Amino acid sequence: MTTSDVFAVEENDHPIEEVRLTVDPSDDPTLPVLTIRTFFLGIISCILLSFVNMFFAYRTNQLSVGSVCVQIITLPIGRFLAATLPKKDVRLPLTNWSFSLNPGPFSIKEHCLITIFAGAGAGGLYAIHIVTIVKAFYHRDIHPMAGFLLAQTTQVRPPEKSTMHLSFSIIFTLLYLTLQLLGYGWAGIYRKYLVESPYMWWPANLVQVSLFK
Repeated sequence: MTTSDVFAVEENDHPIEEVRLTVDPSDDPTLPVLTIRTFFLGIISCILLSFVNMFFAYRTNQLSVGSVCVQIITLPIGRFLAATLPKKDVRLPLTNWSFSLNPGPFSIKEHCLITIFAGAGAGGLYAIHIVTIVKAFYHRDIHPMAGFLLAQTTQVRPPEKSTMHLSFSIIFTLLYLTLQLLGYGWAGIYRKYLVESPYMWWPANLVQVSLFK
């Protein structure tokens, strides 16, 4: 290790002892991240995990499958793809972009990103209960696109025969927008304090970091 590498490690050293003992202070920028394996396994994991958790959420004895299961299962699959996929460059039509089907060994960064994909679907869709109530208790059909937009953006809306002032109705509607996307929005706005700050170390994630290593 060179002198510059030593200084880089000391500069990036974490103030929390638990993090220092678990997370490597250095980074390898040569490891592949956005590969076809990442998107293939990540999207499939997200779809399957969200389906399984939502399917069992309606049972009397609910079953929840976390992203740790995907983290364990996708490791041998990723290594199998790295050993079998041909090393061939694929060019996207009408563009100058190209990607390799097999950029090399299955990296820890690909594994982490696949687990993040799966974690995005592990919690299910909270606002889907609105669509469920409409169909189960009111016996009314709702268009799939309307249900999708409702679950992604809106919790409730003002009643049609409301006595509220128009401006208050608009404000009332806007206040209930972005129910499902609110967490991602706040996380992006406060990324400097919630993600990049070394003192926001999120202890629950250290278990998965240890498993990645």
